Amino acid sequence: MKYLLATAAIAPLLMFSSANAEALSAGAESAKPAAEKAVQGAGGKASGEAVFSTGVAKGRDRLDSATSTSALRGTDAETFGARSLGEVLRNIPGIRAEYAGGEGNANYSIRGLPLSGTGSKYVQLQEDGLPVLEFGDMLQFTSDMFMRADLNLAQIETIRGGSASTFASNSPGGVINLLSKTGDTEGGAVQGTYGLNYGEKRIDGDYGAKISDTLRFHVGGFYRQGEGPRDVGYTAYKGGQIKANLTKTLDNGYVRVYAKLMDDRTPSYQFVPIRVTGTNADPTFSSPTNFNIKTDSLLSPYTGNILTLDSANNIARDDVREGQRAKVASIGLDTQFDLNGWTISEKFRISKISGGVLQVRPIAVAPAAALTFAYGGVGGALSFATGPQRGQAIANPSALNGNGLMTSSLMIKSDINSLDNVTNDLRASRVWKVGEGNLTTTVGYYKSSQDYGSYWSFLNMLTDVNGDGQTSLVNVRTATGVPVTQDGMLAYGIGGALYHRSYDVNYGVDAPYASINYHIGKIAVGGSLRYDMGKVDGTLYGAELGGGRLGVISKDMNSDGVISLAETKTAALPLGQPGRVDYDYNYLSYSTGVNYRVAEELAVFARYSRGGRASAEKLLFTPAIDYNTGKLVDDESAYDTVKQAELGLKYRISGMTFNVTGFSAKTGERNLQVNSAADGSIRVENIVRGYKAKGVELEAAVRKGPFSVTAGATYTDAQITSDVLHPEYKGNKPRHQADFIYSVTPQVELKNATVGFNVIGTTSSFAQDTNQLKLPAYTLVNAFVQIRPVENVQLMLNVNNMFNTLALTDSEQAAIPASGVILGRAYAGRTASATLRYSF
Repeated sequence: MKYLLATAAIAPLLMFSSANAEALSAGAESAKPAAEKAVQGAGGKASGEAVFSTGVAKGRDRLDSATSTSALRGTDAETFGARSLGEVLRNIPGIRAEYAGGEGNANYSIRGLPLSGTGSKYVQLQEDGLPVLEFGDMLQFTSDMFMRADLNLAQIETIRGGSASTFASNSPGGVINLLSKTGDTEGGAVQGTYGLNYGEKRIDGDYGAKISDTLRFHVGGFYRQGEGPRDVGYTAYKGGQIKANLTKTLDNGYVRVYAKLMDDRTPSYQFVPIRVTGTNADPTFSSPTNFNIKTDSLLSPYTGNILTLDSANNIARDDVREGQRAKVASIGLDTQFDLNGWTISEKFRISKISGGVLQVRPIAVAPAAALTFAYGGVGGALSFATGPQRGQAIANPSALNGNGLMTSSLMIKSDINSLDNVTNDLRASRVWKVGEGNLTTTVGYYKSSQDYGSYWSFLNMLTDVNGDGQTSLVNVRTATGVPVTQDGMLAYGIGGALYHRSYDVNYGVDAPYASINYHIGKIAVGGSLRYDMGKVDGTLYGAELGGGRLGVISKDMNSDGVISLAETKTAALPLGQPGRVDYDYNYLSYSTGVNYRVAEELAVFARYSRGGRASAEKLLFTPAIDYNTGKLVDDESAYDTVKQAELGLKYRISGMTFNVTGFSAKTGERNLQVNSAADGSIRVENIVRGYKAKGVELEAAVRKGPFSVTAGATYTDAQITSDVLHPEYKGNKPRHQADFIYSVTPQVELKNATVGFNVIGTTSSFAQDTNQLKLPAYTLVNAFVQIRPVENVQLMLNVNNMFNTLALTDSEQAAIPASGVILGRAYAGRTASATLRYSF
């Protein structure tokens, strides 16, 4: 990273010196960069003419750009009743967001492109123009885990398809960019939020002002704690963030430095048992007795305190209550100025990212009596290993907690040793007068260094199924009294030493890019290229690498001097047998488009693009790499490509905006994916598969006096075009891909009050790629009321999922099993919060 830091540090210094030497004297406002104007305008009143700067060569009016874009003001997040970033992003047309797992590690996809395991494989999530992580779907850790929407947020810019693949690496589907306030308008706010029917106490604040005519600042953040929207029996949410920036306006541009500190702990809501009746085509889902799938979780104080081994094979104690711990310390530089006819921009950020994820994930659910026989044999017996009834025998397993269910679950420990990254994007643009038109040329160079340092440990345990944060671990003994489990643990590993791993890998990315755009009269024609070059280097440890590596040992985990059956199945790292990773890759992305401004209020456009996305850590611990040399067995496995075609129309007049885009996308994918076997068991497969999708996305906004409504919808026809492992899947719909998703937000804004509601919904989709079990359609309604009794004071009430609708997002089973119980996830039930804000 040292040479990257040096390059990034020297470049802006040289440019500042040149700028001062030239002493250009263009007016401050006329020279103010487009991106700067976009950020400033975002926090104020809505403006259809606002300049859009994300994923394009140079900020311009959206009607003059051959791209499909959206902008969402930061103030909209609060009216949506959003409890997480995923709940905000679900309102963007074309974006499919699945966030039932809580805050972070949500699934994001776009325009029918397939879901990865978790995260945003084809969509890059950015803050202030740079990626939070180089790869948005890193195993166990995704970009949104390290992002929060608070009062710092000015607006969210989104580009879908188009030039996103050539102005950002690893973003062939699009870019979602969270832009911060910069203090252009003096003022701020402090507010407190209280969960009325769930555990949350939160305080937010922000303030920005001018220090002088050319110097301004903004600072803001939040802190919260509470149990959260599900009953887990402990404080699951605790932490916050603070962000600050300082901007110096020059005669010919600006210089901004900024920083972020974040330390936030949130729970990871994993799959839970769900009863299902009916048929695969018309199922009915419901909660098991004494367990509410809308408000409960397998997390509890009694499933948390666990012994495991650390990365040095020493005994360690972990607590699942730690959940998802996200720690970020970052500093950055953002500058843009005009120099001899060129507009130079430089973005740089260095981030230190650590933390980890501890979660309980069931892999099988069955009647307690059946699991007793499976593990304890004839005459086997159960007892509570933890909880209020610890040590007590379970005399009647069939009546356990009224539902008679137990799970075989994983306690997954994923430490973040380092997700540190350094990113730098240097760009130069110039507008040339050519004939009667303007020719805009842009050249740039992007460079980044992304660490993936992590240690994983998967343990196997038995739990009951109990609500209200009362789920406990369960012990099994044979008829002769031999313990099969130890403190609820079946094994201190899973399947021997599966997923017991250590990663210490670095990904270096270099990407030169260029674009050209000619605008004459009503027509603009352009194209762009990007060439990504990656260097991957590091070391892995784990028995899964093969080559005679052993990963199972006997270890006296509880230090009682006796090796139990569970302790004979302890996963350890073969520390003397590392696996090597040392390979390069490269791929070309390109995009070309034409925009025709039919009239001042109307434009049409067409675009074709090809983008790439590195496979990154998805290749590790697979046969794609020779771990003796570190080289790829097949060079083409290093990346996937996406090809897209778009045809769109944009219409904007005073009080109304309407955009419609038809799209076609095609991709090949190599990915680790959790799938369901024919017998209902769960397996992780390394898939090689092709997809295609076509559809239409709509976006509209209307304002008439105090009344306004915004709406978005996407129709998608997607299918699997090929599959190496499962050729029978050809022609099927990808899992979770609905034909139609939509959002509508009508509201009435009066002098002292604003009332409205946000509706999001989806048609049905298939649980898995086999296209058997259907996940039903749903509509969620979120209401909001804002009352302003006196100047500068606002009281807001948000009700999320107002009608307490059951909305399923996942089923790990592809079909209804004989037991009538699946493992799945649903969105949280009704939650209500009150917020009191004072603005100044």
